[in-house]
Amino acid sequence: MKYWKRINAFRTSVALNAGKPEYTFYDGPPFATGLPHYGHILAGTIKDTVTRYAHQTGHSVPRRFGWDCHGLPVEYEIDKALGLSTRDEVLAMGIGTYNSHCRSIVQRYTREWETVVTRLGRWIDFDNDYRTMDAGFMESVWWVFKALHNKGLIYRGYKVMPYSTTCATPLSNFEAGLNYKDVSDLAVVVSFPLVDSPSVSLVAWTTTPWTLPANLALCVNEVLSYVKVRSVLDKKIYIVAEQRLTQLFPMLKSKKVQKRERGRSV
Repeated sequence: MKYWKRINAFRTSVALNAGKPEYTFYDGPPFATGLPHYGHILAGTIKDTVTRYAHQTGHSVPRRFGWDCHGLPVEYEIDKALGLSTRDEVLAMGIGTYNSHCRSIVQRYTREWETVVTRLGRWIDFDNDYRTMDAGFMESVWWVFKALHNKGLIYRGYKVMPYSTTCATPLSNFEAGLNYKDVSDLAVVVSFPLVDSPSVSLVAWTTTPWTLPANLALCVNEVLSYVKVRSVLDKKIYIVAEQRLTQLFPMLKSKKVQKRERGRSV
């Protein structure tokens, strides 16, 4: 690493290929509001391999590191720091003031990133980096979008997305996972009487009962074990997956199952 730095290896290699056919590599930039982790390091190593190969096959390969300054991760950090929880509080503060707070942290860990990435041996330019919040960058993105629209390459589609009611915006998978929590949710247990034997019912549970009217069928797993249980309360027989038996009938924890059937035989 010291030798590379002493001979300015990266910049020298770029200069040697100046004027050759350009190879453009679009790199999704990371957020600088957090420290690099294994996922960043693995992806960065692969990206470095691609650009090095392009350089070695006779291409000029500009490589500028970038920073993603948009999205909820930045806003989430500011909301936490300032104790904000609603959109009205942001509007009361003023969008300009809120944006200034966001800009103040988007490059919090840039030095740490440069240290880690450089230590990994990745050749990329940190001195001539770009930020997605820069007007020039945003205008170039809109220019590209307009050019694609003019060519008829943009269409409107529909996709089910996670949604934040607080931020009033759809969330990316990454954003939805930032505040992921395991929580206890209400569930509904429903019995489905058999057509040819109304006193016997299959049992299913759901956390989305509003979907039940649209159900067309019930399925069983052919390799799982199912048991029949007679309820003392209503004298009816219920077919339940053995693994879920004690969740539905806790008093049976100390009882031994007399008979079980595979799903393929139910």
